[in-house]
Amino acid sequence: MRNLIRSPLTWMVLAEFMVVGALVVVAWNVVASATRPALASPSLQLPETIGRSSSPLPDVAGVGRPGLRGPLPGLNLESSFWRVRLVELNREQVFFEQLEWRIVHAAMDALKRYLETIVLPAIQRAEHAGGGLVP
Repeated sequence: MRNLIRSPLTWMVLAEFMVVGALVVVAWNVVASATRPALASPSLQLPETIGRSSSPLPDVAGVGRPGLRGPLPGLNLESSFWRVRLVELNREQVFFEQLEWRIVHAAMDALKRYLETIVLPAIQRAEHAGGGLVP
């Protein structure tokens, strides 16, 4: 028992259990907080009026109606905007595909030259030196 406590492996295993336990707790909290509803921006709440007050402030009847909201910031819904962006994206994708094609063919040509100039001559020399003994 005393050797078990003095062993560094025991302490490493205990430390590993503590680290894994802490990671499980953090993951549990992240998952739990992700399921809670969070408001990105609080909506305007109309103040509840119990009765008519003699306040000189104007009535706020039009504030906070959900039908009057515009598009989200940064989100462009025009088809011409997306058409231009997709054409640019497709042009860049064609460029990268051509680049990938050239890289693959260059690697295939290099491998073919390596096989023809180094590997095959070495195999042929080994076959001629061995006298044709094939088991």
